[in-house]
Amino acid sequence: MANGLKTAFLLGILSALLLGVGEALGGANGLMIAFVFAAFMNLGSYWFSDKIVLRMYRASEVGPDHQLYRIVERLTVRANLPMPKVYIIPDPSPNAFATGRNPEHAAVAATEGILRVLSEPELEGVIAHELAHVKHRDILTSSIAATIAAAIMMVARMAQFASMFGGYGGRDERGGTNPIALIATIIFAPLAAMLIQMAISRSREFAADAGGAAIVGNPYGLADALRKIDAISKQVPLDANPATAHMFIVQPFSGGGIMSMFSSHPPTEARIAALLGSR
Repeated sequence: MANGLKTAFLLGILSALLLGVGEALGGANGLMIAFVFAAFMNLGSYWFSDKIVLRMYRASEVGPDHQLYRIVERLTVRANLPMPKVYIIPDPSPNAFATGRNPEHAAVAATEGILRVLSEPELEGVIAHELAHVKHRDILTSSIAATIAAAIMMVARMAQFASMFGGYGGRDERGGTNPIALIATIIFAPLAAMLIQMAISRSREFAADAGGAAIVGNPYGLADALRKIDAISKQVPLDANPATAHMFIVQPFSGGGIMSMFSSHPPTEARIAALLGSR
């Protein structure tokens, strides 16, 4: 519940930022065009995400004779969800993700690498985490956040382009243009939007961890799996598209220091501590 409230709060801030950017730049029409265009792009991504992403990673569907299918089937019953399609990704790096616009059109995919390195209890924890994403409709949440963030970035880019030709700028208190406000908005609004979008993604990861532990009945398999995936994926990184990094159970590539602010995943140590602290 706390993560749900946090997500709603962050989405509210993101929406307010979008409106604030539009007002600051004085381009209501441009704001609306950017929002509609961003919504159109992300709606298409939301609707066809399963086909796009699965094709991107050359995933192959498997049936009831496969170990992964049987684990997904068993946990789907526990989670009271429709049976998703199950896919294997031909990659040695251990990772997994869920996709699909709703529980009725969901898919769960895991790499060949994760099947090799995890025990069955650990694999159950991973699959339960992905089913929790499906149950929480996190693809929809991330699509909304991406739409608003993309609109903010597009408005800022439009303002940057227009300013080169003497177009609109940030308004001062007398109704004139304020170039300092314009520059600040162009630089900091997209940065703030990205940070909030990543914070929403991290919040959903904590919620999926807790939801996965609830489906399995304990957090230990998932906690052990996170430790193992985090360690091995640093040695055998996944060749992932950055636009899809948020979908995986562990970020496919590492980014420490200041780059962790832009990470779509919380630190693995924090996730494990939250999981084990709930017992």
